Amino acid sequence: MTSIHLTWLNGPDIEALALTDDEIIAAVETGLMAQGRGETVIEPRMHLVPDPAVKGHFNVLRGYIAPLKLAGVKIVGDFVENYKRGLPSEMALLNLFDPTTGMPVAILDATAITDMRTGALTALGAKYLARRNSRVLGHVGARGTAYWNVRLLDRLFDFAEIRVHSRRPESRNAFAERLTADLGKKVVAVDSWQACLDGADIMVEASRLDRPEPLFRTAWVKKGALAIPYGTMSAVELSLTDIMDKMVVDDWGQARAGKFGALRAHVDAGKLSEATLHGELCEIAVGKKPGRERDDETILFWHRGLSLSDIALGHAMLAKATRQGIGQQLRFA
Repeated sequence: MTSIHLTWLNGPDIEALALTDDEIIAAVETGLMAQGRGETVIEPRMHLVPDPAVKGHFNVLRGYIAPLKLAGVKIVGDFVENYKRGLPSEMALLNLFDPTTGMPVAILDATAITDMRTGALTALGAKYLARRNSRVLGHVGARGTAYWNVRLLDRLFDFAEIRVHSRRPESRNAFAERLTADLGKKVVAVDSWQACLDGADIMVEASRLDRPEPLFRTAWVKKGALAIPYGTMSAVELSLTDIMDKMVVDDWGQARAGKFGALRAHVDAGKLSEATLHGELCEIAVGKKPGRERDDETILFWHRGLSLSDIALGHAMLAKATRQGIGQQLRFA
């Protein structure tokens, strides 16, 4: 039998690649466009809760992107109290395969990939759905994905004001300081949800709640704003969907399945359904449906996170690693 090798990219390798903001956004948009053209297969994520006594679970994401000639499976652990052990709350492995033979192509440390692709999809949602002159960003949450949300949103909008909030003062203050240094502009840590979100042009909720709790008030959403709630546990009021002119998701099949998600109660109550859904972001990206059409439209974008984004970003990283001679070749068979 012919020997089979795969590429292994570990965490330091991913860091050494130093993908630029534009490279990250472009890679994820490649997957988005392929989805919009019907050139992908995506299945709803699956969850594994190994022990109900532990605040954490695994997500398993699966997909295929025909133009990239790759299938992929990502396993990501989400353990809320890891910070107490000095560990990131999320860790992940991305497995890439040849879809014509089933043979492994690469394994990547996907912890940073998960953070980057989430931020990129948040930014792409705003690219198509936010007002072009959006000047104020309010962001709740300070986990890994939060950093890339703010960084990549600011890359597209160059905000005049950025407010951030999270439950622990030491977390939000450190988050604001890091962003201030990296973005070269003042990022303000505020001490409440309202001070963070009220009246912002783009409102992002990436909190880490133990249980659903309506901390994001519908009354804070001004006319013409874009709201992007995507916490694992819902933090929004049931009335949030009532004020929206358009509601957009990343994938309806995934949004309506599973027990987690910011709008799970809204799906269960019929407030978000095929009848009320404007469309998927990929449909807007390829021009099948309109995005924002007026400045006074109030729009909601809910993304659960797609395997397609992981695969597309993994593909870009693998290509750059090949060009730069980064990574290890491991024998599989």
